[in-house]
Amino acid sequence: MTVGEIAKMVNGIVEGDPTAEIKGVSSITNAQPGTITFLSQPRYAPYAENTAATAIVVGRDWKGKCKCSIVRVDNPDIAFTKIVSMFSPPPPPVSRSIHPAAIIGKDTKLGHNVSIGPYTIIEDCVEIGDNTIIYGGCYIGYKVKIGADCIIYPHVSIREYCKIGDRVIIHNGTVIGSDGFGYTKSGDRWIKIPQVGIVTIGNDVEIGANVTIDRARFGETIIGNGVKIDNLVQVAHNVIIGDNTAIAAQTGIAGSTELGRNVQCGGQSGISGHLKVGNGAIIGAQAGVTKNVPDGEFVSGYPALPHNKAKKIHAHIMQLPELKQRIEQIEAKLNVMFPNSKTKENLKSVDSDAPPGQK
Repeated sequence: MTVGEIAKMVNGIVEGDPTAEIKGVSSITNAQPGTITFLSQPRYAPYAENTAATAIVVGRDWKGKCKCSIVRVDNPDIAFTKIVSMFSPPPPPVSRSIHPAAIIGKDTKLGHNVSIGPYTIIEDCVEIGDNTIIYGGCYIGYKVKIGADCIIYPHVSIREYCKIGDRVIIHNGTVIGSDGFGYTKSGDRWIKIPQVGIVTIGNDVEIGANVTIDRARFGETIIGNGVKIDNLVQVAHNVIIGDNTAIAAQTGIAGSTELGRNVQCGGQSGISGHLKVGNGAIIGAQAGVTKNVPDGEFVSGYPALPHNKAKKIHAHIMQLPELKQRIEQIEAKLNVMFPNSKTKENLKSVDSDAPPGQK
């Protein structure tokens, strides 16, 4: 495709040669002639001037220098996502059929054009919507409901009674509806608390690989519409995650905590149980949340604090080696002034002998 053709498809404006040919996409740091790249993060701006790419996609207000053709768009991330799809290879073909090695229980309702791969087990009374694809080696438990146009990748387990909405993507190895971590102490023994609730997942949700979402102790663990969950995330029993929330890898959310709409959780963040995180809040990477977070608040650190405050505290902590050195220098000077006794005892003596106004 030419730069001009690509620009037209993403509603962009070309600066440079619109007839230049593009054969593929690349990152800005590893670009080659004949490829198109993009710039959305300011940290990569220095690479733009000398990139070997034939064209680069930038924001409309970008003011940097570049030797290649430029395509100006409203949102470089979204535009480049469309461009990547133009050049990416087609997805592998899926046989719209029930593989003979799949095990299908009785009273199961399969929608139109459903695909079920080999060695998948579908228990009794399951409902699966139109055009849903379930790859090989999955387990779908008793009375599970899965909506239309879903993609369930290999080795996903969805336990009994759970409900999955439409257009949901679940990646390899994820477990939906395992028992919540509920025990009570009796003497020296832990007694298991029955986990009799379910997991309900909304529409347009994507769940990464090896995620675990526990069923509720009673009631529902709820994943709202449009939620995006990265790999290796743990969602405990009775958690509620609001619509369009995004959760990065290795985040852990303890039981009965409620996340509002449009929340963003950075990687390896942890949220204690029975808390509320407000709409639009941002949880920084590796933050440890121990208290409720108001709407729109950005918190970081452990224990999590408003981000600006947490940065100041961290800046002070980084000065501790210098402060320690200065204290040692002061102590050394005091030891010279008071050579026959310990510094702390001398300081107490000086303080006790001083007039009241000078203590």
